[in-house]
Amino acid sequence: MTSNEEDRNGMAHNDEDFSELPFKLPDNLPPEARAQALKMYKMALERKRKPFTLKDFEIGKPLGRGKFGRVYLAREKQTHTIFALKTIFKSELQKGNMEHQVIREVEIHSRLNHPNIISLFTYFADDRRIFLVLEYAGKGELYKHLQSAPYKRFSESLSAKYIYEVADALHYCHLNKVIHRDIKPENILLTYDGRIKLSDFGWSVHTPSLKRKTMCGTLDYLPPEMVLNKPYNECVDNWCVGVLCYEFLVGVPPFESKTNDETFKKICAVDVRYPAFMSTGAKDLISKLLQKNPLNRLPLPQVLTHDWVISKKKTFKAD
Repeated sequence: MTSNEEDRNGMAHNDEDFSELPFKLPDNLPPEARAQALKMYKMALERKRKPFTLKDFEIGKPLGRGKFGRVYLAREKQTHTIFALKTIFKSELQKGNMEHQVIREVEIHSRLNHPNIISLFTYFADDRRIFLVLEYAGKGELYKHLQSAPYKRFSESLSAKYIYEVADALHYCHLNKVIHRDIKPENILLTYDGRIKLSDFGWSVHTPSLKRKTMCGTLDYLPPEMVLNKPYNECVDNWCVGVLCYEFLVGVPPFESKTNDETFKKICAVDVRYPAFMSTGAKDLISKLLQKNPLNRLPLPQVLTHDWVISKKKTFKAD
């Protein structure tokens, strides 16, 4: 790509020389990855001297919209590194009494480092907004891909691949005493090479005991213990993996109903109807995750080694 040529993100790109890092990079590192490492190192040195401001970024197209703000494509001017810039309006946080939630989100998310979790690099603020500088996942929300898939559902091989990556990321979270509490296709992103990235840790909580009572998340994904207002632990995420797998394969969540009351009743009764086209292996995995008693839910390490996940994941072929 030549100087000032437009890249696939719709922004002009300038080539730039970088000095060597003060540590050795792997010899087999691809040129693109090496260049990115050099850029990030240079940016890190610069940030030691001064904090980010909005003037440090070129702002591109909107990527998504949430309750308190929007996410934009952004490029850091000095290194030309592409990010997703999440903007949160302070006035909206104050109206909803949600300031503490954003503080918690930053504290939790910034400490997580896993290949299937979106990286939160840093944050800054002005008089009106808070900005989170996030890793950019080029293919966007998984929900949009699900909606555009044939019959609005994924193949079993693709579903198994995604479930493996989600379960691996959540297992890492649980090892670090973090419960996500809002797993759903809208909060999962895809990279250009088709890897899962968990995002949106706004409802996440870090608790050494992994015991909570707050009801939160998305209606169709709520586990029975939340619906019944009982104390819960990290197994709420395991339940969500089961709901997610069902939605991947069927196109709708298993407990979706016309009214909230009907949905609640189905959740508490674990009233799951499996379509005839779903394989026995997929049913087995989902049924072992959608257990009313949290202690009976399949542990995430066993999701990773489940026969259906392993066999179907092996047959997946990237486009």
